[in-house]
Amino acid sequence: METTIERPPRTMMEVYELLPEGTLAELIDNQIYMSPAPNTNHFTTAKKISKIFDQLIEDKGRGFVFYAPYDVYLDMTQNAVQPDIFVVLSSNNGEIEPLGNFKGVPDLVVEVLSVGNRSHDLVKKKDLYAKFGVKEYWVVDPETKLAIGFEWKENGYIKISEEIGKIQSRLLKEDFAF
Repeated sequence: METTIERPPRTMMEVYELLPEGTLAELIDNQIYMSPAPNTNHFTTAKKISKIFDQLIEDKGRGFVFYAPYDVYLDMTQNAVQPDIFVVLSSNNGEIEPLGNFKGVPDLVVEVLSVGNRSHDLVKKKDLYAKFGVKEYWVVDPETKLAIGFEWKENGYIKISEEIGKIQSRLLKEDFAF
């Protein structure tokens, strides 16, 4: 579909919103970051975890599970991300737009590391999710299957788990292996 631009974009959020659908890009603190498509290990790891979340969350009516690429607008001015997997529990106040995206703060986010983005997920996005109060943040290495979990507290994230091929979620009160 061709888009007609009525006026030049005035903000980075407007630039971000003009990107073609499916573009692997994120806007973090008013800066656009683009990524290549995930490799096979990344994709299969995310798929395994997604299936488990579907069973734990959606099949039990506890909320919704979303997968990249799907925009999460943490705010409406300078932060829109595409987590690999995120969970929105039924009690969440955010807005799931049927024809759009999610506006608000997910309850749980999982990022699967890629070769070129380790520090992006382990530092920049971790700091961003802490800033917005994402209750749990998980980082999974698809090569080693190391899963590191963080829980948000008043002063930021504390590490709650670090295991190979397992995730223990305090938020969901569930343990599962992938």
